[in-house]
Amino acid sequence: MIRLGIIGAGAVAHFHAASAARISNVELAAVCDLRPEAAERVASPWGASVYGDYLAMFREAGLNAVIINTPHALHLEMVLAAADHGLHVLVEKPMATTVADCDQMIRACQEAGVSLVIGQIQHFLPEKLAAEDVLASGELGQVLMIRDYRTTDYRPGTRPDWFFSQAMAGGGALMNIGGHCLDRSIWFGGAPVESVSASTLKRFGVPVETDGAIALTLRNGVHVSISVVSDAAQRLDEILIVGEFGTLSCSPHHGTLIRRDGVTRTVWEPRPEDIQEGFFLQLQDFITVLDGGAPKVSVEHARHIVEVVLASYEADRTGRPVQPGATGEEVSTGRALTQVG
Repeated sequence: MIRLGIIGAGAVAHFHAASAARISNVELAAVCDLRPEAAERVASPWGASVYGDYLAMFREAGLNAVIINTPHALHLEMVLAAADHGLHVLVEKPMATTVADCDQMIRACQEAGVSLVIGQIQHFLPEKLAAEDVLASGELGQVLMIRDYRTTDYRPGTRPDWFFSQAMAGGGALMNIGGHCLDRSIWFGGAPVESVSASTLKRFGVPVETDGAIALTLRNGVHVSISVVSDAAQRLDEILIVGEFGTLSCSPHHGTLIRRDGVTRTVWEPRPEDIQEGFFLQLQDFITVLDGGAPKVSVEHARHIVEVVLASYEADRTGRPVQPGATGEEVSTGRALTQVG
């Protein structure tokens, strides 16, 4: 039996807790949050213990693994502590706020002999899995171009205060929401990023970017455009993939659709349970890793996303294209990418 702990009782903690209840060899043993009432709301349906100090939880709760669901800048210290206590770790995206922190997390877990998996939820959402299957089938041929558009809301008061802290969040809309877009665009595009151009906006009087546009060229020549817009008139979340023989549109709101030869076909229709199903599949993947399997999403891919977000900020600052990882360090985009296109 794997005794699982959760640090951070925010919105997605409930998805993690419900997912644990569906896996026979997993028990949600403890939930930690600085707000005891929030931790209790997540823990009580499953009979889990409640903590206000994650180090105490590590010492006392008899855990085998932990999910870290906290402000981005806290990931490093919590992963290092988990590794020190011999705990396997699933960390919500973004992996960290700097590439150096990513590298330190990877080293610590390797040295401790524990697994480190990053919660890149896009890889487990049913409509994205349907898109992966279409691309892997070759029906649309080679991927040529990708457009990703997502709305969000970075007005004051719309989210916890830490999201507006550069130090704690590592950035604004691009680090948080744009990270999802980069994840799926690099995944479906089939290669790491070669160059980045970007521009950002700071609206509503907040200190982090509220909107952003990123233009990417992947190493295989695929061009990607990403736009994240705050407080838009319509709520949208769509990745549009242009292939040799047609296009694919994927969204949690309208599902996954193929357009080829003037005909549109739906391959996945959205369901109310899709988000919960994504978190279940992600936790199931984590447990598979603990049993000796390979993760669907590599830590190198998650690290690369952080690298590209930071390169986007540099491109915005300088007004010039930037090569992520210009130091020459090669990164992989993950096992699943080799099956795309």
